[in-house]
Amino acid sequence: MPPPEAHQPQQKIAMPGVKSVVAVASGKGGVGKSTVATNLALALHMLGRRVGLLDADIYGPSIPIMMGVKETFDANTTPFPLTRHGLKLMSMGFLVKPETAMIWRGPMVHKYLTAFLAQIDWGVLDYLVIDLPPGTGDAQLTLTQTAPLSGAVIVTTPQEVSLIDARKGLEMFNQVRVPVLGIIENMSFFVGADGKRYEPFGRGGGIKLAKEAGVPFLGEIPIDPRVAECGDGGDPIVHKYPDTDVAKTYLNLANVVIQQVVRMTDATEELPTLQL
Repeated sequence: MPPPEAHQPQQKIAMPGVKSVVAVASGKGGVGKSTVATNLALALHMLGRRVGLLDADIYGPSIPIMMGVKETFDANTTPFPLTRHGLKLMSMGFLVKPETAMIWRGPMVHKYLTAFLAQIDWGVLDYLVIDLPPGTGDAQLTLTQTAPLSGAVIVTTPQEVSLIDARKGLEMFNQVRVPVLGIIENMSFFVGADGKRYEPFGRGGGIKLAKEAGVPFLGEIPIDPRVAECGDGGDPIVHKYPDTDVAKTYLNLANVVIQQVVRMTDATEELPTLQL
């Protein structure tokens, strides 16, 4: 990949081979946003779509670990994007060692994120899923203002402290006129050995936020210890354990995201029918 070009006035980047670009965002860290982005991308692939996954977190990339890419690569000689589990991938974590501190100001972040979008040959994709860094800073503004986003999904958890920050993410997308496809509530509940449902972080936060914002509530993702195990092991749960309740939830979620993109962009696509 050639070095990033100098900063240019902000305009939407043309990605003619990419049909839809979906951002996965959160107002704060710790809500499982990267896990959601990774498993959502894999679920879209399992539904027969051609999918790419762009890790836009320059300072703390996590996609390499989650997708089992342990080595780093020479940017001048490696043909990016990489391919793992059927997804096309790009991350700053492919270029620098995990222990490297990325002490960069906004303009440098802008250059590399723009390069990831414009200078990498993504080929033909039905969906490019972008895992945004948490918050509403320079990286988020670069992506929302320059990437040809079809829409965004906001990830939150049920408790109020998470909802406060998720509202900031919603406001950011409203200000840059990017449609919000809906709210995903992660870590909503778990089913104990006794068969009962437990909600350690409260209940109904995601639905409440969706109603407040006037956007769809896309669904609840349950807690399962295997999610962390699979992410740390480089083989996400949707790929490794496709028959689990969590994996089936992601497949349903991917189906809903497809429908939302079609509805908001007036795209035409034959929607999948799930038999779960």
